[in-house]
Amino acid sequence: MSPEKLRVGIVGASINASWGPQTHVPAVKALPEYELEAVCTAHSESAKASAEQFGARLAFHDHREMVNHPDVDVVTVSVRVPNHHQVTMDALAAGKHVYTEWPLALNVQEAQEMADLARAKEVHTMVGLQSRASPVNLRIKELVEEGYVGKVQACHLTQLAGSPLQRTSARTWQRHRSMGANPLTISFGHTIDIFCHCFGDFSELSAALSTEESQWYETDTQRYVDVTAPDNILVSGRLQGGAWASVHVTSVRLHSRGFRLEVYGQEGTLVATSRESPNTGWPKLMGGNTEARELAELPIPGRLTWVPENIPQGYPFNVAQMYRRFAEAIHSGQRVEPDFDTALERHRLLTAIERSAEEGKRQVLV
Repeated sequence: MSPEKLRVGIVGASINASWGPQTHVPAVKALPEYELEAVCTAHSESAKASAEQFGARLAFHDHREMVNHPDVDVVTVSVRVPNHHQVTMDALAAGKHVYTEWPLALNVQEAQEMADLARAKEVHTMVGLQSRASPVNLRIKELVEEGYVGKVQACHLTQLAGSPLQRTSARTWQRHRSMGANPLTISFGHTIDIFCHCFGDFSELSAALSTEESQWYETDTQRYVDVTAPDNILVSGRLQGGAWASVHVTSVRLHSRGFRLEVYGQEGTLVATSRESPNTGWPKLMGGNTEARELAELPIPGRLTWVPENIPQGYPFNVAQMYRRFAEAIHSGQRVEPDFDTALERHRLLTAIERSAEEGKRQVLV
């Protein structure tokens, strides 16, 4: 193994898990900057099986042993959200660079502690807001900054995605709002990050939250369970640059329409659409300026694809884009977003949205 490779240990890489093996493992293994050194799961048997299947040299069932191992340079935290804080804090305390999935934490207080410790330890961090690494979203940000649409006047985003109402009991833990993994934090959290990354943060907002599907059916226990997590999120307000904006993310039973982003400026228009989530799909980008009578599809420059051709499309692609930037930050010593400070700002935004919905009042953000 080349000494220049960053040796990665993934917490939550069980062969029975969904996200880690589908995204982090193929992304790390396909990038020349990294070596998959270790995996950690809840049990020694599954850890050994995962290490063998994924080609990792080391297997652990106690994350504290892995994060303190001298042959691990980077720790990836891909476990349930309630466990993010403890695992991440232990990795930071060990002086390791850390990539933690989004949502970073259960609340602002936990996110603040994680960001503070990362700064104190002078390590690099990354949070899994990988939609902003999509070449299409990167191009939208570039076009806005280059003045393609001129002064932005209005932005509108909708994401109407289907959501399964029948799940196994192993997956219904997400129904509790307090568990931190629900449409507000995940579907909306990823989407609002794209929005703010491209157009700037909100200076003021009003929000409404509701739970339209109040029960899920557990297929293995054959019972209905109550849902407290919101599945309908609507935010409107003004951005720091002066544009008016609205974002609506919701789960629908039938005929989901996917993702649509519209940007209207004094000199042009941009529209991005996808039937898939912006986390996994590659939206189609259309644009037109004052000289165009109709919108036309815009090309996406190859320079915005940072990863090798062998990176699988779908889930691993944007995650691999993030890992490429993460390696650049570690080797250069320069900050690269989205890091834990970015995540802290997004958690604060979600808190303001919840407060606005609970109080029925406009929130002014500083």
